[in-house]
Amino acid sequence: MELVSYMPEWLITHGAALCVVLPLLMGAITAILPNERLAWLVTLIVTAIGTFTSFIILLVIFAGGTQLYKMGGWDPPHGISYVIDGLNAPVIFLINAMGLLTTIYGLKSVVAEVEPKKRAPFYGAFMLGIAGLLGMVVTGDAFNVFVFLEVSSISTYVLVAMGASRDRRALKAAYNYLILGSIGATFFVIGLGYLYMETGTLNMADIGGILRDLDGGSRVAMVAFGFITVGLGLKLAMFPLHLWLPDAYANAPSMVTVFLASTATKAALYLMLRFTFTVFDVSFDYVFTVMTFVITGLGAAAMLLGSLSAIFQTDARRTLAYSSIAQVGYMLLGVGMLTGAGLTAGYVHLINHAVIKGALFFALGAFWYRYGITRTEDFAGLGKMMPWTMGAFTVGGLSLIGVPTTAGFISKWQLAQAAIDKGWFWAVFVIMASSILAIFYIGRLLLTAYFQSPPEIDGEVVQKNEAPLAMLIPMWFLALLSIAIGVHFSDEVVQLGCNAADVLIPGECR
Repeated sequence: MELVSYMPEWLITHGAALCVVLPLLMGAITAILPNERLAWLVTLIVTAIGTFTSFIILLVIFAGGTQLYKMGGWDPPHGISYVIDGLNAPVIFLINAMGLLTTIYGLKSVVAEVEPKKRAPFYGAFMLGIAGLLGMVVTGDAFNVFVFLEVSSISTYVLVAMGASRDRRALKAAYNYLILGSIGATFFVIGLGYLYMETGTLNMADIGGILRDLDGGSRVAMVAFGFITVGLGLKLAMFPLHLWLPDAYANAPSMVTVFLASTATKAALYLMLRFTFTVFDVSFDYVFTVMTFVITGLGAAAMLLGSLSAIFQTDARRTLAYSSIAQVGYMLLGVGMLTGAGLTAGYVHLINHAVIKGALFFALGAFWYRYGITRTEDFAGLGKMMPWTMGAFTVGGLSLIGVPTTAGFISKWQLAQAAIDKGWFWAVFVIMASSILAIFYIGRLLLTAYFQSPPEIDGEVVQKNEAPLAMLIPMWFLALLSIAIGVHFSDEVVQLGCNAADVLIPGECR
């Protein structure tokens, strides 16, 4: 906390608003800049400021307490308020930090994958996407959530479509994402409409208080919960509402894939937690039933079926995309336990999965940058051709499996312990089975890379050609962070999860 004491008071007070407003304004300006390098530099500066500011906010919240920022000085519920607590402060930092790392990575990857005339608009849309995700995470107004949800979604559709320069299938992926995303947003806003009918307010804290006074409300509130859960489930890529995700991850520009995999589904899960536990309440019978039986069941199905689907993919990007569906299942399984330990485990996996999958997709992007490799059979000899990049991929892969001393092991250990405490021994079996399946689809890639010879062109073996430094730095930062969490910082990450669980179910975190 010594660092916080040196910070100006205005930064701590207005930091939450700065994180959202700065990329929102600069995104529009960046899109019309005449020089792509200038657009990249502006994006780098904005994401660096956001990362630093959100880190200061995280330190303040970690020390204990909640921040309430009143936009325009208007008191809630009449005005829009930003609420920062132990639940969303880590997610705010995660979004900003991944925005910074992917911007560094984009210095080389965007040049290779996006047409020159589209690069400045690309960075503009990227910043709008960051602003949208941050806005929906930080706001305390339900309709404001919908507005920022649409800001992030529309910019993401554009970013995915810009992958058409590399692969024309990106246009189809963006179209499918647009249709399903719009359906999800429609379900969500219909749910908000029903909530407004029931409570007469859009302030999330007010809605929660009124619903508790009404002991859960009428059937209108039940319908609202159903619509909101389905809408967020689509955004979250919750099985079986995940159909947009594999194509979007596989065909978007590498920088976009990394950012989406690390942040978009995490922000949607945060919203599901916020609405389920603080707007509604798990003491309501309909909420308890849906979370315990539906969400938990779908989470377990995702863990097994997502992992099985990953095994049979011939494209490495689709392999990791289906793996992400399985990893969302891990998070939902922890949430569905409705215990402090389960929520802690699910939240820890939210953080750790962002680190793990970021490193893996960074590496995949570098493989394509150097050799145009996306298919699993083309991994032959990559351990020799790109040893540093393949090393980072290996660390990420082992962490995804859950090998001890990695971040993935911490997540799965916490989740298994929570399941045992709950008496859900079947869940322990599902966790183990999904982890074993991960050995197959990650192991296949590693075996091909390290134990097969590099290909030959015109009778000559392809020579070593490592990824650029701008790609290696963020890639290895996340790979080493995964090890650091597994070896040294596990207690701090678990404490973040515990703080989040305390916001959702006060006093339940062990």
